[in-house]
Amino acid sequence: MKKEQLTSRILASTKQKPADLVIRNGRIVNVFTKELTAGDIAITDGVIIGVGDYEGVQEIDAEGRFVAPGLIDAHVHIESSMVTPHQFSQIVLPHGVTSVITDPHEIANVMGAAGIDFMLKDSESVMLDIFVMLPSCVPATSFENSGAVLAAKDLEQFVGHQRVLGIAEVMDFPAVLRADSGMLDKLMLSAQRDGHAAGLTDNDLNVYRTAGISTDHECVTKEEMIERLRRGMYVMLREGSVAKNLEALLEAVTEANAHRCLFCTDDKHLDDLIDEGSIDYNVRAAIRRGIDPITAISIGSLHAAQCYGLQMKGAVAPGFDADLILLDDLEAFSISEVYKNGVLVGQNGAYTGPVGERAAVEEVRDTVNISGYTENSLQIGMAESVKANVIGINPNNLVTEHLVEQVEAENGRFVPNAEKDLLKIAVIERHNATGNIGLGIVKGLGLKRGAIATTVAHDSHNIIAAGTNDEDILTAVKSLQSMEGGLAVVEGGNVLAALPLAVAGLMSEESFQQVYEGIKALDESLLQLGAPTHFNAFLTLSFLSLPVIPHLKITDCGLFDMAKFQHIAVPVSE
Repeated sequence: MKKEQLTSRILASTKQKPADLVIRNGRIVNVFTKELTAGDIAITDGVIIGVGDYEGVQEIDAEGRFVAPGLIDAHVHIESSMVTPHQFSQIVLPHGVTSVITDPHEIANVMGAAGIDFMLKDSESVMLDIFVMLPSCVPATSFENSGAVLAAKDLEQFVGHQRVLGIAEVMDFPAVLRADSGMLDKLMLSAQRDGHAAGLTDNDLNVYRTAGISTDHECVTKEEMIERLRRGMYVMLREGSVAKNLEALLEAVTEANAHRCLFCTDDKHLDDLIDEGSIDYNVRAAIRRGIDPITAISIGSLHAAQCYGLQMKGAVAPGFDADLILLDDLEAFSISEVYKNGVLVGQNGAYTGPVGERAAVEEVRDTVNISGYTENSLQIGMAESVKANVIGINPNNLVTEHLVEQVEAENGRFVPNAEKDLLKIAVIERHNATGNIGLGIVKGLGLKRGAIATTVAHDSHNIIAAGTNDEDILTAVKSLQSMEGGLAVVEGGNVLAALPLAVAGLMSEESFQQVYEGIKALDESLLQLGAPTHFNAFLTLSFLSLPVIPHLKITDCGLFDMAKFQHIAVPVSE
């Protein structure tokens, strides 16, 4: 801030000149005292300069509506929306989300530092405040092949950027446990360090906190949540498209511990963001569960700002950014208008603000590099009748089961059985054309026919495909190759629907409206394959390659048992 700006704000605050904007007749949600207060909200230079009795160049009558602080998503991977930051901002702002803290490790796993640079550039001119945590684990583990490797020296160039806040979720806990030098170098880049404490024991949490890691978004039970709160961590109550942990964790929220709770979406699909909302969904869910509305709003605003040191965000008070939500109903949390820095950016669910400039995408395209795969490459060798290690899906949950099932084989090869819901799954390395293909069996995906494939495969984002037969799996893979990444649905050798994601194989170059239509076409084609409707098959598939989440996953190197922290064979060893 320049001295002239500060002077202007003080003059307006002392009423020596009119404010730029005054919002009158609103009921102010005070997140500090947990009460509703009254007064004019005076705004100059995009900042609240007073609450009381003010005059403004422009004046707005709130007509008795509630005025709450803009919401903050404490942890989100924008890439999971399948649109660029430029488009993402236009989706979440009308939902009252005025700031997000993002970890661009999805694109970083594909493009390295160039991916982080793209996300920063594409978010430079948007109205949404997009803060960045630097990816700590690229690749997530040493048990898979990603498109890049980021060491501390690669991240140093971003330290000091005004929108870079710290180090993102530390997924490689074993590296922390053994005080790995490379991991410690990354941690030393910033005192703000996010966690990823899936499956950690109480003593593991001690180590995590000793390393200065202060947050976790991987709690799935209220017991886990309480243990983290007792150790001084901030706990993010997550509600994404696959990981839906909000309801279970809200049971543990009290007025005594709510100040250490934040809301996040982590990974949320574009259609879910549009249809049900972002952090506003979490706030409404919390209120429905009986949490005081002002407490719920505080969890979605002030607490995240305090956690990340965003001193000018999260409240309707002097000295805070004029990031405001006007609500018709506090209990229903129904949003009528959204203001960002005092500018109207959302009205009745539609984006109304300036669009800004997009970043060039040439350097983050052409990322699907595969070769040498044939139908024979997809064969899982085994005896005619054998027990096999099988990935068991838990709908709407990242955690899978390690099943042991009797499976069928012909001519020494596994044969998928749609009636028993035992399908073939494959992960094909797509960054450096190594020819690596990890093969396995999955139960619970529910396809009756055909196959699906995508280049969105957390976190290394190789190609992941599953289906009832090899021909359709191969056709789906070839479709991804031809469109530089995306999602494809195939039946009988025909592509029923496909959504190109040419930006690193993760995001579309098109508008969010066009991508939304493409997702709906995919949904319709999934129904033709007999896919279940109570969970999203593509989203579920995309997380089956994430080896840092219990229990059984698959990478381009094969089945991965997190309990043993090693790869295992598909046939069970007697």
